[in-house]
Amino acid sequence: MKKNIKRIMMIALLALMLTSMPMAAGAGEEPQSAGPKQQEDKLTGEIAASVLSAYIWRGQEMTRDSVAIEPSFTANYKGFTAVLWGNLDTRPYAAGDGKHSSTWSETDFILSYAHEFGIVKAGAGYIYYGLAGMTPLGVDLLDAQELFVSLGLNTILAPTLTVYKEIDHYHQWYATLGVSHTFALHERVGLKLAAQASYLKSEDETTYPKFDSNSAATTDNFNNFHDGVATISLPVAVTGNLTITPTASCVFPLSEDAKYEMRARGLKGTANPSDRDSYYVYGGVTLSLTF
Repeated sequence: MKKNIKRIMMIALLALMLTSMPMAAGAGEEPQSAGPKQQEDKLTGEIAASVLSAYIWRGQEMTRDSVAIEPSFTANYKGFTAVLWGNLDTRPYAAGDGKHSSTWSETDFILSYAHEFGIVKAGAGYIYYGLAGMTPLGVDLLDAQELFVSLGLNTILAPTLTVYKEIDHYHQWYATLGVSHTFALHERVGLKLAAQASYLKSEDETTYPKFDSNSAATTDNFNNFHDGVATISLPVAVTGNLTITPTASCVFPLSEDAKYEMRARGLKGTANPSDRDSYYVYGGVTLSLTF
């Protein structure tokens, strides 16, 4: 009964976020993309660092009882975007040995290109995941590579569909549909609401299987709706280029299959997988400097 109430609350939160967004953009809306000529001739970018209470990636618990520090560098030029992103786990969970020390656990590189056709924005890109350590299931992490395509609309809620295809070790498709909206609370303070739903289709049961109700791996591939994310953030413009953004997110499964899988891949805080979390609430703050 408690689990059902929890799920209803998550769905209600997501619905509330969507229905509470204004039907027209007002003051404080995120800056519109530069025109084609400006976009081609000017180099822009961002240096940022986030300090978060957890690192949750696609419904998977990547940290436990520690702070995640995530620096990033972004550069944009002529429709191309390059991103270098990293994650530092300040207290890695090491089951059994009781040892904890800070670990640089991931370095990602993203290269993409996007172009606008009226209100339609289409893009494609490549992601390299440089991973270290082991999965919560005790398997050595291998570096991964993905290709992705995206299609969005520069309209109310900015709906964007993105499809990722892993091409290295973890053969799977992952698709997300996201919406977001920012409106003004003050000339320097905005309120951004965002929501995202995902679907995951595995092509290899050895690297991404379906899990049964006991969170044990089966011989079937995972093929179902996966995780949902609802996020609220409060960007505060300190100066023209410097922004501080407190943020909070709620991650929850969108199907029974996803619940069993998220429990299985969660860090092993308890011996019984059914006692592990499949819902996560976490937050923190991001400091960003644009140029």
